[in-house]
Amino acid sequence: MLILRATEPLTPGHGTKTATTLALGLYTAYNIAATVASIPAGRPADRLGARGPLLVLTAGVAAFAASYGLFAVSSTAVAVLAIPFVLAGVGIGAVETAQHSAVAVLAPKDLCGSAFGLLATVQSLGNLAASAVAGILWTAFSPSAAFAYLRVWMLLALSGLALTARR
Repeated sequence: MLILRATEPLTPGHGTKTATTLALGLYTAYNIAATVASIPAGRPADRLGARGPLLVLTAGVAAFAASYGLFAVSSTAVAVLAIPFVLAGVGIGAVETAQHSAVAVLAPKDLCGSAFGLLATVQSLGNLAASAVAGILWTAFSPSAAFAYLRVWMLLALSGLALTARR
């Protein structure tokens, strides 16, 4: 969805081939940001005890919420489009690190394997549902509607993480 989101507004000004190349470059920036964020995201998860993974997860989800909010607004400027790509990369780098760290810290030791399996199941089902609904919203309404929907889920996740952190 990210590549398509960048390609559509860039095509009228750059043509299909150049817009696609620029979008792929932006996706590369996403992957670089994810790579760069992953190891630093693991440090507080390790050093802050059981709350560490929740704090890192919260930061990652906040980055996604900001990214999706920016993706909901269309732009034809590559530099402006780079911001939500990089934010999403930082988000995925933090979230993937923190999810696994949280399971390792919070799950009972005798259920750790099952907890990782449950995490993978929830991720798969969540990705399927989010992609299906976002795809329908994109097609029926607009890309902005799809990203607004995804942003709402990130804001709900932030609320849930805030409640969890208080306990």
